[in-house]
Amino acid sequence: MNDFYNRVDIRNIPTYSIKDTSQYLRIPVSTVRSWVIGLSYSTKEGSSFFAPLIEIPKHKPYLLSFTNIVELHVLRAIRSIHKIKLNKVREAIDFIIDKLEISHPLATKQFSTDGVNLFVEHYGKLIQANQDECNQLQMVFEAHLRRIEPDDNGFAMKLYPFTRPHEEDSPKIVSIDPRNAFGRLTIDGTGITTSILKERYLAGDSIEDLAIDYNFDSIYIQEAIRCELPMAA
Repeated sequence: MNDFYNRVDIRNIPTYSIKDTSQYLRIPVSTVRSWVIGLSYSTKEGSSFFAPLIEIPKHKPYLLSFTNIVELHVLRAIRSIHKIKLNKVREAIDFIIDKLEISHPLATKQFSTDGVNLFVEHYGKLIQANQDECNQLQMVFEAHLRRIEPDDNGFAMKLYPFTRPHEEDSPKIVSIDPRNAFGRLTIDGTGITTSILKERYLAGDSIEDLAIDYNFDSIYIQEAIRCELPMAA
């Protein structure tokens, strides 16, 4: 299984900037940076450093792969429940890697079948969470994992990112697929990028005009543009 990650694979080609990743996943830029680059913090003795949770190439400009995008999407489940304690999350991820004996376990189907229970149990012990908190974390994990489409070998091949503040309201209209449009965010099943629709919308084209031009129901256009605008908008 590890040989999969040693071969050249479009899912592991550094493609996405931290800014794009933040926009696609609706995760603050500062959070993405701390998860993939690390975080320096002050202590009584001076300062210390949390190692990054997700491994990316350490040359600038920092770029993430599709696999990294999926890993961050799954880690976001923890942030939905608890304030991030990077050292505890790191310990839990290392525990899962050791138990499942695979790299990038958060981006595999094996995590959803074997790893979630292990992760929740171990992480719960590390932060001394009660059973209700652990159950809630597991449910959020499952909601995130349902947005991932694996290939026949169980590796993540497509991601339907959350597009709305209330995640349960997010339809599966836009997707990230490294086989399509160079991995950019698109209306699912097409090569129409959300960024193109946003640019036309900001230039003055109406939702209705775009729906006619691309032969889509207006809800598809609305959802695509929503992905590209700040959450407040």
